Amino acid sequence: QVQLVESGGGLVQAGGSLRLSCAPSGRTFTMYAMGWFRQAPGKEREFVAAISWTGGSTDYADSVKGRFTISRGNAKNTVYLQMNSLKPEDTAVYYCAARTTYYSDIYYSRAYDYDYWGQGTQVTVSS
Repeated sequence: QVQLVESGGGLVQAGGSLRLSCAPSGRTFTMYAMGWFRQAPGKEREFVAAISWTGGSTDYADSVKGRFTISRGNAKNTVYLQMNSLKPEDTAVYYCAARTTYYSDIYYSRAYDYDYWGQGTQVTVSS
């Protein structure tokens, strides 16, 4: 059984920064792509960012381009989401997701592409 452990959420003022982290535990994947999604109250879960196994390919939602950066640690087993210039509309529960893949440089941007999900971490941006 794979578990994704997220950390780094919290309360920040508009214009501030936060960094989210996510690491899998339990069964070890050979290769896996990862992504971040978020869900605000009363809204559907939406895509934020995705990264391939190598880290060489990434994708972002238009709403976060230029402000958020997704990356993988040196050992590739941890994924980060650096969030800068945060806005009140970024307030949501952020979820880490992972899926095994045979393709080292492919990312996945749709929620249904992912098999494993974290428990979510709250990000609140005050105005």
